[in-house]
Amino acid sequence: MKKNVTELYKKIGYTFTDQGLLEQAMTHRSHKGQHNERLEFLGDSILSFVIANALYSKFPKAREGDLSRMRSTLVRGQTLAEFGLEFGLGDYLRLGPGELKSGGFRRESTLADAVEAIIGAVFLDSGIDVCGELILQWYEARLDAISPGLNQKDPKTLLQEYLQARKLSLPGYTVVDTKGQAHNQTFTVECIVEGMDSIISVGSSRRKAEQKAAEKALKILKNES
Repeated sequence: MKKNVTELYKKIGYTFTDQGLLEQAMTHRSHKGQHNERLEFLGDSILSFVIANALYSKFPKAREGDLSRMRSTLVRGQTLAEFGLEFGLGDYLRLGPGELKSGGFRRESTLADAVEAIIGAVFLDSGIDVCGELILQWYEARLDAISPGLNQKDPKTLLQEYLQARKLSLPGYTVVDTKGQAHNQTFTVECIVEGMDSIISVGSSRRKAEQKAAEKALKILKNES
């Protein structure tokens, strides 16, 4: 891996006994050698179970539908990619030349897969109890913030549904500027909504910038209605 793993251990809150498991978790299928897809499969199942159990315990009166929606919000790719960015996984990923050149180390799906692979690796390294505790540490703030009945849809989806309900054109998003080094970039996005001035937002990824712009647009539309 590109960097010393000590800093990564601090960020994820766990030190591997078998560092080979971490190396496998950080190895994309485009790279030679044993990659992380099997660990990702394992981690996905463990994460779903741990979060489902936490929600079941936290909300004893919540209906199955609300529990499912909350779990989906917490384990979706966007949420996992946010963890990947917080942990700085892009600095540790092992990618093939083509994937590296195309910026795979900052791709949301690649970061999300790596987080799931780390979960699978921790499980193999220390068992379900330690792995479950680590997941709950990561998710503490998100579990505190989530509630049944809250709309779990992201701002882009909410904006699209708002406009469709009023038979207006769908919003358009354009990246108007990109700054910084490859693994530490900021994206400036312009959002165009029918009947409104364009909205500009900045984020550490294109998706985040688009979500911020959509959230701004939705607030303006609701204030005007």
